[in-house]
This record gives sequence, structure tokens and C-alpha cells, in this order.
Amino acid sequence: MPDTARAPDAEPAFKITTARRTPGMGLLDCVGQPDMARLRTYRLGRVRAELRARDYAGIVLYDPINIRYATGSRNMAVWTLHNAARYCFVPTEGPVVLFDFHNCEHLSAGLETIDEVRPARGWYYFSAGPHIAAQAKLWAAEIAALARAHGGGNRRLAFDHCDSHGAAALAEEGVQVVEGQEVLELARSIKSADEIACMSASVSVCEAGMAAMREALRPGITEQQLWALLHKVNIEQGGEWIETRLLASGGRTNPWFQEANDRIIRAGELVSFDTDLIGPYGMCADISRTYFCGPGRPTPEQRTLYGLAWEQIHTNMALVKPGISFLELAEKSFKLPEDCRPNRYSVIFHGVGLCDEYPLGPYPEDLKMGGYDGVLQPGMTLCIESYMGRVGGDEGVKLEQQVLVTESGIELLSTFPFEDDLLPSRWI
Repeated sequence: MPDTARAPDAEPAFKITTARRTPGMGLLDCVGQPDMARLRTYRLGRVRAELRARDYAGIVLYDPINIRYATGSRNMAVWTLHNAARYCFVPTEGPVVLFDFHNCEHLSAGLETIDEVRPARGWYYFSAGPHIAAQAKLWAAEIAALARAHGGGNRRLAFDHCDSHGAAALAEEGVQVVEGQEVLELARSIKSADEIACMSASVSVCEAGMAAMREALRPGITEQQLWALLHKVNIEQGGEWIETRLLASGGRTNPWFQEANDRIIRAGELVSFDTDLIGPYGMCADISRTYFCGPGRPTPEQRTLYGLAWEQIHTNMALVKPGISFLELAEKSFKLPEDCRPNRYSVIFHGVGLCDEYPLGPYPEDLKMGGYDGVLQPGMTLCIESYMGRVGGDEGVKLEQQVLVTESGIELLSTFPFEDDLLPSRWI
């Protein structure tokens, strides 16, 4: 048999690398597309601007969402949220060094935001066991060397997370540890046009999942079966994960924050949910709706609660504009009925980007427990919230809209329709 002969099902001898790395068909040359390199440059620039404003030498990031924002690099995001196996040194001036998980250096190849990739040193207990202190000292020495090399004599280094062993070891190296989450929250708060385009794609995927849920809602389906459809569509369309399990039906809708379980949904019940979905590009689509499970017609009380929730978010959206302070918006916001006030949602509005983020607007009566003031700016993306459920009531309604703050007011990012059958006739 000649040497060139081969079995009919054998692999061809020529390379197929290019075919295997073909980009998705969504990249078109005839329409505007998000520019990922431009997006990464914008984000890293905003982080460094916040570092300069505070006279910090740089920042060390552990939160995978912060690493992704500053560099565009991702790796096992949910796992590294609770395993400190990956971190990044971002100097105010100088090369960005990513410390990645074992044998994962190749994942950041081609990212212009990362100048060097090194193996991460894990000094959390799962990785280091009884050697935490020793491993933390080695880690601190490497971080301090980078700060000395690129800090221009500045030893003020920000951290989004730093446990006690690491903080002590850094102090021995002469590094002053300062709080770093503020840097990233403020950097992330103003979105570029590319980020808005990416967020719009995530919202589109989320609303496709919501439509699948709406179509499948019928007596006999369980809460978990309904909730699974949102996950399914998200993953099929390139999304990543969902941060909560907030779907409840019937009497489980009041009070709020019940997670989906195997309860069978019955005719005539409300089904309320909050998506908290991390979709394509890692962008969050945080939308809430309440559905009515037919057949039948909603009760007067169901329509009243739904109408109040609808009125609340629309009243508050009308207040959103650049220049209004968080406290002013809270003071002017929709006033809840007294029997719904104790069950109120945790906030009136919050920022949204790669996850729920700065800013946060609590109800006036909750300011004594926390909260802060600030000013809304163009380019912020917000979620306007409502939960309406009476104390001791049978059911509750959850609604939420995602919006972009513009120069003159807001633009809707979430457009999924409300339930006409649940709205009082005066709102239809």
C-alpha cells in the first residue's frame, strides 16, 4: 500500500486551526458593532483616572468582575468569586500584570490591556492549608516589588479584597493598603457607547428568556421548571450565569425574596420574578416582571397591587435626570401605601453594569441604616425597582425597569411588555 494512502475516516493532514477559531457570525462588516479593544481601553482608562485622583500607586484586584472590567480577561468567574486563585496588579502608570490560575496563561493571549501573565500564588486555606502566613509573605513580596518598580516611590496601593495575613505581610514590606472597591465602583458607573451596546445585547437575550417563560406558564408547571427556561435561553445565546433564584408564585410572592422551588403553579396565581441575569459580554440584565397564570381573570386585588407597582416605577423613572441627587430622588419618589411600606423593596434604584453596582438609592426611612448621597450623571445605567405586597396579604408584585440616564432624562433599555390584564383600566 502506498505511504500516502489513509483510511477514509482519517483526519486530513493539513491544518484546520483557522476554521476552528472562526469568529461568530454576529460580527458584520455592514453595520456598527461594539469595538472590544476600544471598550477595554475605555475601562482601563477610567480605572487609572480614579487611581490618579486619589494618588494611589495602583490597585490589586481579586474580584473577577473587577478584573474583567479593568482588563477584559475572564477565567472561571463564579469559582474565583470564592477561591482567591486569580488576581491582577494594575499600576496607575506602567505594565498590567495578571496572576492567573495554574496553566491558564493562554487565556489572556492577545489582550492589549495585559502586559504580563504570571502564575498566581494561592494563600487561601484550600490552597495553602496551614502555610497561609508563609505563602502570604511570598505573595506580598512579589506585589511590593511591583509597587516599588512602578509606583514612583508611592507606596499607597489599593485592594478590592485583602485578608488579614496579606495585609500584615504587606505592612512589613512597607506597602500602605487602602480601600479599592470605591475605585472600581466609580470607574464602572459611567458606561461608554460600546458598553451600552453590549448591555442591550444582554437585555435582548434576557427578554427572549422572559418570553419563553411567559409562553410556557400554565397550571401544573413548577417554579423551577419555569425558572430553568431563563437559564436555558441565556446559555444558548452566549450568556454566562444568573446571580439569584428569585421566582415565586401564589402565596410565596408575599413577602418577597422567596427562591424558586418545586411548588406547582396553579391557575389564577401571580408569578413574580427578578432576572439578575449575566448575559453576553458579561453584562447584567436586571429586569422584574409579574405574570398572571390563566385561565381566568385577575382579581381586583391583583390588579390593584400591579397598578401600584406600575405607578411606582413610572413615577420614579420620570424623576430620573442628570443632576438630581440620590437623596432628592428618594424624597420625591412614589409614596407607598402604609400597609405595603413594611414589605418595601431594599432600594428605589441601583446602578447596573457587569452586576448590580454603584449607585444605590434607598428609601428615605432606610437612610439611618446606611445609604449615601451623590448625583446622577449621563451614561449611568440604572434599575428602577418596585415590590408591592401588603402586610399579611396573599400575594405581591415585583416590577423593575433597566434604563440609561441621558442628557435630558432616561432611555429604556428593557422593553418587555407589562401585563394588560393586570393593569387597572386607567393605565391601559
